[in-house]
Amino acid sequence: MNGDDEQLLRGRVYGHDHDDPGPRPDRRYAQLVGGPLDGLLLDITDRPCHAPATGVPLRTELGRFGAGGRAVYSPRPGDRTHLDWSGDIP
Repeated sequence: MNGDDEQLLRGRVYGHDHDDPGPRPDRRYAQLVGGPLDGLLLDITDRPCHAPATGVPLRTELGRFGAGGRAVYSPRPGDRTHLDWSGDIP
């Protein structure tokens, strides 16, 4: 991934089309930090207590395992609005 790819991802919502207008004011989001999805927002509106308490595997073609691989993001201790990358899995 190059700088142009990173700029394209920033502020976008994970799982939404690149033409999507971005975050909505009536939804809650956690920011993905580090790894292949750095800068994306994860919609946590419908999750109990909002952000997950454990790691979340998110599908991505940008990670170590390419198509079908997943990047794992875990909540930052004491801060459920940021999920830190902890590695890639097949």
